Amino acid sequence: MSEQVCRECHRIIMSQTCPICGSSNLSSDWSGMVIIIDPERSEIAKKMDVKVPDKYALKVR
Repeated sequence: MSEQVCRECHRIIMSQTCPICGSSNLSSDWSGMVIIIDPERSEIAKKMDVKVPDKYALKVR
């Protein structure tokens, strides 16, 4: 199974539902990746409204 991205929170996942938001609205068409390690201190995490450290897609189609 390839990596998919949740269209709601942009988290890159390997399952059929997102463990963060519970959505099953996924896409395999995405580009760019950012890894958030410390969301409280990260300016990118604040702009993306990320609260959980993980891998996130920058653009989801």
